[in-house]
Formats: sequence, structure tokens, C-alpha cells
Amino acid sequence: MNAPTALIAEDEPLLAEGLRHDLAAVWPELQVVASVGDGGTAAERALALMPDICFLDIRMPGTSGLEAAQALAEDWPEPGPTGKPFPLIVFVTAFDQYALQAFEAQAVDYLVKPVDRTRLAACVTRLKARLAARGAPPEALRHSVDQLRALLGSGALPSVPRLDVIQAQVGALVHLVPVDEVIYFEAADKYVRVITADKEHLIRLSLKELLPQLDAQRFWQVHRGTIVQARCIAQARREESGKVTLTLRGRRETLTASRLYAHLFKGM
Repeated sequence: MNAPTALIAEDEPLLAEGLRHDLAAVWPELQVVASVGDGGTAAERALALMPDICFLDIRMPGTSGLEAAQALAEDWPEPGPTGKPFPLIVFVTAFDQYALQAFEAQAVDYLVKPVDRTRLAACVTRLKARLAARGAPPEALRHSVDQLRALLGSGALPSVPRLDVIQAQVGALVHLVPVDEVIYFEAADKYVRVITADKEHLIRLSLKELLPQLDAQRFWQVHRGTIVQARCIAQARREESGKVTLTLRGRRETLTASRLYAHLFKGM
């Protein structure tokens, strides 16, 4: 059996090196194949190297550890019988106990900063057992997707006031776009595209900031970069890859719902 591999994503170099050092002490066989400082790079490197385990800091510049895990769940290739299973995820966090309960409820392992070596050793014991017992690749991926989906929807983050109007500025002019008229929102670099039936606007706001301000019953996140108004979805077609293609009312283009959100589209 090949030696297990791991990726570390931590934006503080001293903490990253400390975790690597402690892992070498409690799990000498483990090979750390990459150590990166942000979630976007973590997702890219993990998809390229396909490690067995990812240690992801929750809070990093730009893309967070949760968002990196979400990206992996969406983009990890659907493996065949001999394919590489989805990696085990360990979140490294400074969250309070309330948020930690969300991790525990979904059987997602976590380490609290500063990482205690005794706690790390217990985590390693669980990781070894989970590696040995990991099921067939497709089932492992679906199980990990279910865990992450439940964690993202656990309500660990505080609620914020609902948004009724989008204010999109172009030069000295501000367009007031009622949220009811928006068909979907799409991430575009540092902006978000606001798409209505006949217009498109850009706002300097991230989807991460926008999502808590929307009514979750009406606006569904279907991909890490897309939020769509549910009543504007005409049809949903499930593909062999597990993704879902969405046909819209009022727009000619289609959207893709990733495997992470395919559960939203089930017959009644």
C-alpha cells in the first residue's frame, strides 16, 4: 500500500510549519505533498495531486477552507472502480463551540488553533481508521458531498437582514433592481453579475456576502459561483456525471447545478 498523502492549507506560515512538524512526529508515514496559503490554490493543488487528506484552515484570504472543500466536492472527478476517492477533510479552525458542534454533527474532523499534539494524535488515529474503511470511490464521494452540504446548511453563521433591492452603480448612475426581478446571480472575478430577463448588471460584492441576504426558500445556490431564483427554473435534467442542467424561464442560456446541490432537484 502506498504511503498516505496530505495537503495543508494555512495562511500563517508558522502555523503551517508547526502542523507539518507535528504530523511528522505523530504520523511519520504521511507525506505532505503541498502546503499552500489560500483556499483557491488549495483546491487547485488538491485536484492536481489528489491527496488522501486535506487540512484546511477555515479562515484564509480570499477563498475560505469551507469554500475550498466545496470546490473540491463540485470538481472532483467521478471515479471509476479503481479511481481516487474523495479526500478526507480536516478543518483547522478558531471557531467557537457553537460552530464546532456543526462539524461534530456531520462527523467532519477538525482541529482547534493552536493545534495540540495530543488532539492531533487522536485525529490521526481516526483518519487512519477512515482511510482503511473507506468505501468504493463513488460512495465515498457521495458521502463526503452529503456531509459538506449538511455542514454548509447547518446555520452556524449569524443571520443578516434580507435584501429587497440591488443597487448597481455605473459611473454616476445607480440602477435599483428589485430582487424579485433577478433570475440568477453569477460570480465574475471581483464582481457578481446580476441577471434579469433583459438586462445584466455588475455589483462589487462577493457571492459569499450576498447569499446570507437572500431568502433561501426563493434563491437557491446551485454551484459555488451561481445562485438562481427557484421560480425561474423551468426544467432540471440530471446528467450521468451527477451534475444537473437547468433550463430557465426568461433566458436562453442554461445553468449547471453541481453534484453538491443536485439534491435540490427531486420529483414530488
